[in-house]
Amino acid sequence: MSRIEFVPAILRKPSGPIKQKLLSRVAPTGVERSFAETDIIVSKTDAKGVMTYANRVFLDMVGLSEREVIGAPHSILRHPDMPRAVFALMWERLNAGREIFAYVVNLAANGDHYWVHAHVTPTFGANGQILGFHSNRRVPDRAAVQKIEPIYRTLKGIEDGDASRAEGLARSCAHLKSILAQAGMTYDQFVFSLAS
Repeated sequence: MSRIEFVPAILRKPSGPIKQKLLSRVAPTGVERSFAETDIIVSKTDAKGVMTYANRVFLDMVGLSEREVIGAPHSILRHPDMPRAVFALMWERLNAGREIFAYVVNLAANGDHYWVHAHVTPTFGANGQILGFHSNRRVPDRAAVQKIEPIYRTLKGIEDGDASRAEGLARSCAHLKSILAQAGMTYDQFVFSLAS
């Protein structure tokens, strides 16, 4: 049975020591955390990516309290090994009103990491405007993670190898598109093909 516990959102911005803790980047420990296959990590953000909700599984995995995450940018989870090109694609699709599936490595508060198979969708208002985003993350297929890691390393290397962040991101995005073109797949098809 899935362990989905709801933690009510408190809509406020973190401040003082909490904000400082969130903004200071911890060094990755190289230790991987895991969660049960029946668990679902759930979070919600507003349209700018600021967290408005996190379930208990989310809080346990990141090692932060509800008070520390609500009002913080979702990007506090970003692992330094995650290529920005994947997030650029994610934001492009979400802002166009489309869902996305992706393999993502996140960073816990102590520097540990955990891989997820994320499904992120826009949340729409009555008039069709995007109010925010909803993310469900499950345990990823290990074979898929092993296949995506070298691709992410290559993309990250391209991004870090350019003196200009913007130019590095553009070249990394172009490389990701060339991988998809070479495979003859859309991004979604590619992500789902990794688990087979």
